[in-house]
Amino acid sequence: MACPPAESPNSVTVSVTDLRSFITAVLIAMGVPTTDVDICADVLLTSDLWGVQSHGVAHLPMYYERLRRGIQRPVTHCAWIRETPTSAVIDGGSGMGMVVAHHAMRFAIAKARENGMGSVAVRNSSHFGVAGYYARMAADAGMIGFSFTNAQPAIAPTHGVEPTFGTNPIAIAVPSDEPFPFLFDAATSVVARGKLEIAARNNKPIPEGWVIGYDGEPHTDCATADPSIDLGHAALLPLGGLGELFGGHKGYGLAAVVEILCAALQNNADFSPLRDVDAHGFRRVGHFFMAINVENFLPLAAFRPIIGRMLRDLRNSPRIPGEPRIYTAGEKEYERSLHAEKYGIEIKPAVQQSLTTLCDGLGFSQQLFPQR
Repeated sequence: MACPPAESPNSVTVSVTDLRSFITAVLIAMGVPTTDVDICADVLLTSDLWGVQSHGVAHLPMYYERLRRGIQRPVTHCAWIRETPTSAVIDGGSGMGMVVAHHAMRFAIAKARENGMGSVAVRNSSHFGVAGYYARMAADAGMIGFSFTNAQPAIAPTHGVEPTFGTNPIAIAVPSDEPFPFLFDAATSVVARGKLEIAARNNKPIPEGWVIGYDGEPHTDCATADPSIDLGHAALLPLGGLGELFGGHKGYGLAAVVEILCAALQNNADFSPLRDVDAHGFRRVGHFFMAINVENFLPLAAFRPIIGRMLRDLRNSPRIPGEPRIYTAGEKEYERSLHAEKYGIEIKPAVQQSLTTLCDGLGFSQQLFPQR
């Protein structure tokens, strides 16, 4: 079936099958073992299916650069540090965060199935992709899933200007009687850092209110806003924005909660992975996962329609004049994935170029994009 017109000039639309094959080939060329490649590829592809362009195939060059610099390992060896019937602490050995996180959530689900609840704290990991993927794993198993991670500093505390916490996303998934679960996945910053990456790739300004400079003034230039976070000139604002008037202190508090779950429980005294680098140069990223077995409270068959009815009531509630519909969390991702499965995934020019450069560096040719 013919694809609809691309959203931007020179974009290329790639089938899901072809994109999965490409991601798999690149990961293997990077040295990721075949036993782990499917997990990594599925996490990245799911992000693109959901329309989260910042965390999908576009992130392959970032992983390559981290592997090339030796601050992340392609082969993942997880070590169980501590375990109880309902909890565990895992050391990810600075391997592929997606593999570490997948194993950790599977472990949490297994504990919840046996004992009602399961939680796993992870230390010494790396960037794990889109947080909602792991929460969705629990929902697919008929459980309520929670997924958290810290990251390199990006958010300034309320009334501050220095990047202190990462974007520290929170993801929660709940099974329903609809074709998709309730799936909430959001950064605790006013906007995910990936939105800055997308703006920079497309050379577009960012809205005022996303980033604040050390002088207290807003940054809107995409060419300086994101890199300057690393350089110490600017920071993302917490969810709620500047100050306390619109709840910026609430986003700041949520970011702190995620940091507690993703650092303190792992016995990592130094929060914020950019500052917390071990003797070998590895960033000690932390995650936290939890699964709640619905069956320990009521039959899953009774729970699913309760959630489904809640979601339908929300969508059918009165709307602002001119607004065509109300969405519930996870609905847009579901609709985008159906569209992508049918028509393919759009790869924009800047991402095409970065992926072509990556393939050149790895020494193999790719056939996804036309030669220019």
